Amino acid sequence: MQVDEKIAQSLRSAAIYVEKTTSALGKGDADLFDDSLWHGTEELEYALFLFSLRVQQETDTSKWKPRTENTKTEAGPLLESVRTILDEAEKSLSNGELLAAYKKAYAARQCLLGIQKGLARKKR
Repeated sequence: MQVDEKIAQSLRSAAIYVEKTTSALGKGDADLFDDSLWHGTEELEYALFLFSLRVQQETDTSKWKPRTENTKTEAGPLLESVRTILDEAEKSLSNGELLAAYKKAYAARQCLLGIQKGLARKKR
């Protein structure tokens, strides 16, 4: 399997986990929410690793990577945004726009990490 196919598969898998996370949020199932959120983030980490292998010599990613900011957005709307971003990343990848897809996957991962950090704060 080519690297681009693995990236696309990982993006699709992350999107499925985001859907499961959204469903768990609606049902109030905290365990499924945590598990699905973790798996979705893991899939995006893997996709970003593969992206980095493909674009490492093409661009300096430090110029566009956003800083992690503390957002107070609720999980529901943030998950909807992540789902949209993942759809856009898949489209960019299928159109051969590798850097654009990488940026979108990075943004989606940052959103999921933000949700995880918010949950960790609430648990303390």
